[in-house]
Amino acid sequence: MKFGINTGARGTMGTRNAYMTVAQLAERLDFDFISVSDHVVVPSQIDSTYPYSDGGKWETATPDGYSLEQLTTLAFLAGCTEKLKLVTSVTVVPHRPALLTAKILATADQLSNGRIILGVGAGWLREEFEALQTDPYDARGKVTDEYIMAFKELWANQNPSFKGDFVNFDKILFAPKPANGSSIPIWVGGESNPALRRTAKLGDAWYPGSRNPKHRLDTPERLGEGIGKMRAMAEKHGRDPATVDIAYVVLSPLDWEAQPGQDVARRLMTGTPEQIADDVRAFKTLGLTHFNVSFPASSLNEMTDAMQKFAEDVMPMVKS
Repeated sequence: MKFGINTGARGTMGTRNAYMTVAQLAERLDFDFISVSDHVVVPSQIDSTYPYSDGGKWETATPDGYSLEQLTTLAFLAGCTEKLKLVTSVTVVPHRPALLTAKILATADQLSNGRIILGVGAGWLREEFEALQTDPYDARGKVTDEYIMAFKELWANQNPSFKGDFVNFDKILFAPKPANGSSIPIWVGGESNPALRRTAKLGDAWYPGSRNPKHRLDTPERLGEGIGKMRAMAEKHGRDPATVDIAYVVLSPLDWEAQPGQDVARRLMTGTPEQIADDVRAFKTLGLTHFNVSFPASSLNEMTDAMQKFAEDVMPMVKS
């Protein structure tokens, strides 16, 4: 089991000092990866339904729209760390041109000695799509699939070419390739059937979140059902399900006091270190390879203190 630090590139984490402090502490504490969220602009009026809250309101947006750009932040983290994997959690794939995104990621992967992991999603915020003047919001699923296929073509082939409805290129040279010469791991975010199909066809891992009211995966039993569906889809697409890893992000912050869940007595990742370790063990039995933890972050000190306590009091119980 590999452990990560889930971050939003705003609020407490919206500074150079915060990211350097958290990332370098994560390395010292033997965390395995750090993830960064993605918003290019924040619309001042939002009618879209946020998929990860019960009321549909995006409550973590900052009032002034402040949000560090995701891929730039990952490149910065590559320069101030040595071993942490660097995860996009997730990149809204249609927000940036396919060739430019593939180039940025390959460059960052080269400069980080192969530490980039690309988490992908189709997006949910129509108003942001419209502000960025991207391909149509209503076609975002197909756009995402095409872009991922284009990334793979650009990274793997010396003379890449692609013809689709939203991406077309030929007679180009594309270098550098990723550090391993051919690929960057792709984790497919999302909990819906289209996300499961995307994982089965194109992903190296499924990367669901815990807190989607329409597809709640906040207990081992619920996540286990989702993993079963994904593996069945992988077989349908001719893949060995064992070749698809399972990564998981707990979107509610860790709490050292037990908190009630939506329809369970105790919310996931709350309570004593022993209870939290039991949570992790239960998910580990499902075949999880990566467990991404959201830490409380009303201040930088609160976040780093919680990281240290988790590393000292929980991780040894799970890894022993």
